[in-house]
Amino acid sequence: MTILTEKFNTPYHSAPFDQISNEDFLPAFKELIQKSEEEINAIVNNPAEPTFENVIEALAYSGEQLDIVSNIFFNLNSAETSDELQQIAQEVSPILTEYSSKISQNEALFNKIKKVYDEKEKYNLNEEQQMLLNETYKGFVRSGALLNEEDKEKLKKINMDLSLKSLQFGQNVLASTNHYFKHITNKEDLAGIPEAILEQYAEEAKERNLEGWVVTLQYPSYIPFMTYAENRNFRKELALANGKKSFDGGEFDNQNLIKELLSLKQQKADLLGYKNYAQYVLEERMAKSPAKVIDFLNELLTKAQPYAAKEIEELKALAKAEGIEEMQAYDHAFYAEKLRKAKYDLNDEELKPYFPLNQVQEAVFGLAEKLFHLSFEERNDIPKYHEDVKVYEVQETIAASSSGMIEKQFKALLYVDYFPRKGKRAGAWMTSYKNQYQKDGENSRPHISIVCNFTKPTKDTPSLLTFQEVTTLFHEFGHALHGMLANTQYPTLSGTSVKWDFVELPSQFLENFCYEPEFLKTFAKHYKTGEVLPDEKIEKIAQSKNFMEGYQTLRQLGFGLLDMNYHTKVNELEGKSVKEFEDEYTKATQLYPANPETAMSPSFSHIFQGGYSAGYYSYKWAEVLDADAFQYFKENGIFNPEIAAKYKVLLSSGGTKDPMELYKNFRGSEPKVESLLKRAFG
Repeated sequence: MTILTEKFNTPYHSAPFDQISNEDFLPAFKELIQKSEEEINAIVNNPAEPTFENVIEALAYSGEQLDIVSNIFFNLNSAETSDELQQIAQEVSPILTEYSSKISQNEALFNKIKKVYDEKEKYNLNEEQQMLLNETYKGFVRSGALLNEEDKEKLKKINMDLSLKSLQFGQNVLASTNHYFKHITNKEDLAGIPEAILEQYAEEAKERNLEGWVVTLQYPSYIPFMTYAENRNFRKELALANGKKSFDGGEFDNQNLIKELLSLKQQKADLLGYKNYAQYVLEERMAKSPAKVIDFLNELLTKAQPYAAKEIEELKALAKAEGIEEMQAYDHAFYAEKLRKAKYDLNDEELKPYFPLNQVQEAVFGLAEKLFHLSFEERNDIPKYHEDVKVYEVQETIAASSSGMIEKQFKALLYVDYFPRKGKRAGAWMTSYKNQYQKDGENSRPHISIVCNFTKPTKDTPSLLTFQEVTTLFHEFGHALHGMLANTQYPTLSGTSVKWDFVELPSQFLENFCYEPEFLKTFAKHYKTGEVLPDEKIEKIAQSKNFMEGYQTLRQLGFGLLDMNYHTKVNELEGKSVKEFEDEYTKATQLYPANPETAMSPSFSHIFQGGYSAGYYSYKWAEVLDADAFQYFKENGIFNPEIAAKYKVLLSSGGTKDPMELYKNFRGSEPKVESLLKRAFG
């Protein structure tokens, strides 16, 4: 028995990171899988008549400890990985896939589920119980419960292969990202780059025992270089390196893996009776069908194209004045920053001193207190997996007694992990170590984590955020609120366990507050002087919200269309390279000449490693929701307590209701695409 198979003797039974070693994981997985299988066998072998309680409910609560250990392991593998952890992941993934297949294809278990499902009218189920029953039954059918034995075995093997290959895809991208770095010894080659960024590059060089400066493909290093470096040849070199990630024919190449993954997904769809993998996925989304998604994306494309074309013409004129006859994609960020500065007199380096990380975090915590009565207190007695991580106890104010005493209750644990490391994958995400649920009269509260890659503080300067990073923190905190406010009966319907094209609403909604002057003034203060960001700059931030919105919209639509075509037209890939397929289905959204040496698909982790297969459109879909939701607040006051209370119900309900019903209960009507178009293009 390892520490991971016991009840954790830590505050709130939090993950005992200080006591876990890598050697604990494999035996823990094996032991907990066996324990979970025993729980399933107890359901199957129960001689009593199948009921909602002894089948559906018992299944929903089974495997709790296995889920927690899985969350700990895979979160570590994303945020603090090592060669050893990656090797364990390769061993563990097929074991977990086999366990999952064994449950989903357990005929005796499914027969009991089906019996309860067929006789559901005789049970007096509430709305959440009905949803759990329907989702459980559908989940089994979609996992192959109605297949014959031979096809069940085929599906099991497909799922296992998908699990391993998607894991390999992500490991290749991480390795490819870490493999490249640009060592610069002549400071003149870094002309245009702000001093704070140079300091960051110097620190990176020092860590590698090198003189001078080092630029990497990690976003906090790469993006500022592309934005500020006057050396066009170096911008081209960095862009080529970034565009060649897992696309250079080398050890970490993902091109064949993409074809293998897509072929496996199509085989899975065929087995389960769907025309393609997108149809299989979208059956369980708000959008419902590939045709509806394609129509949605094309409608936005038609509206956004003229705006995008106009924006690029402005940039080209700026570049031409500097002698560049044909602008390339690697020039975009550089000239967009110049244009933004000319139009709004804003640049990231001017703004960053007003957005030290600690102040931005205090602001988002304060917003949660204002809207949802949450408070955050740092805990130093809760184990962490890295010294950079901080842990907060989240309390909710529920009442003030007649004596004036404020009554609070524990709501969640929140882990925050903000800085890049070798063992951390790029990007930003929210995740969960433990879901919320209610059982035996106890409301078991969630443990939530936010992971980002912001610039580290130096000995002289705190971590200062670009405005885009400010919105990133608000975005991930929106997801975290969805998890922390969860208040459902069953863990499988809790928090972010909602339809995938609904899951981005809370995150994108919260970003809107970053552009509201009355809110910005409360926290955008210079870290040295305490001076509030001047009104004219706050006004320009609000005005600049839609800067390059046409270009950004086309970029997102390009990703969405490529994703949807990959998952509906996989047969076309047989006679094409990944690059040819990508160029064909992103052509309508491209605003710069294609480069034959680069492709983004081999590092498109969202759809080949993450959960966004046939779902990337959901970012834009959720933008319609968030624009419409925030419009409701704007019309009635952005801190309106009554509307905040209604929105809190939406967040706390998780997946207990159909998302459109939840949205209409909050807003009073279905979301309108016009709200997004109005916000984006006026």
